[in-house]
Amino acid sequence: MEPSLAALHYGQAIFEGIKAYKNENGEAFIFRPEDNFKRFNISAERMQMPTIPEEIFMEGMRALIEIDKNWIPAKRDYSLYIRPFMFSTDNVIGVKPSETYKFMIILSPTGPYYSAPMKIYVEEKYTRAAPGGVGFAKNAGNYGASLKASADARKKGYDQVLWTDAFEHKWLQEVGTMNVFFIIGNTAVTPSLEEETILEGVTRDSAIVVLKEMGLIVEERKIDINELMEAYKSGKLLEAFGTGTAATISSIKELCYKDFVMKFDTEKWKVSPKLKKILTDIREGQAEDTHGWMFKI
Repeated sequence: MEPSLAALHYGQAIFEGIKAYKNENGEAFIFRPEDNFKRFNISAERMQMPTIPEEIFMEGMRALIEIDKNWIPAKRDYSLYIRPFMFSTDNVIGVKPSETYKFMIILSPTGPYYSAPMKIYVEEKYTRAAPGGVGFAKNAGNYGASLKASADARKKGYDQVLWTDAFEHKWLQEVGTMNVFFIIGNTAVTPSLEEETILEGVTRDSAIVVLKEMGLIVEERKIDINELMEAYKSGKLLEAFGTGTAATISSIKELCYKDFVMKFDTEKWKVSPKLKKILTDIREGQAEDTHGWMFKI
């Protein structure tokens, strides 16, 4: 690797996370890859990188999975993780968009990302994203910047952080590297995408569709930590969970804000376990794909 490789110095690097599954007949499918393709190019444009043609992204992924489909684990909650990525490859010292780039796709068999319910610390010091920034883009810098806060949370006995806004540190954004949902009464609330500080998750969108089909009201809006605490105190905050490609649906059993701790008995939950089962059944061919989400290899 050339030491002056532009990606190492100026951070032009983006990626996606996608999963492939097998059904009972051994047929391989990819979950909603067209949406990841679109988001990849949104990230590319924000980072001043070239967009990838659909035939390279989609056909390249299809051909690769066709070759390696035997690596897809045939187990419940297991899958083949797909990582398309691109980085700048100019060998130059100088702050400007690179003129050359490399696009690649790598694969890895994977199991459950968070196998147990999480303990989450509400972050007040560090900031993941601010309006006008790159919070909506899946670029490498977002993840590098999050590591310090995550490490500090683990030292306190927590698994991850619940990010808050950059100005007041009370408006909720993401949990770790996932979108977050709260079940308040018969309503599922998830932070709005309007300020472009939150990644538009494919699993997030899938969860919204399924939650509505389950009969819940879904609100995409601003929600602050004080509203969440009041809902908890009144007994209306029933569930909290993260959604993401790696984790799918991951329960939150404890939320800590300052000295206030919110604890949940995840064994009694009804909404998120049903949501996870519906999504898993669709992905693994156990239920009909009425939304056209599964891309057959």
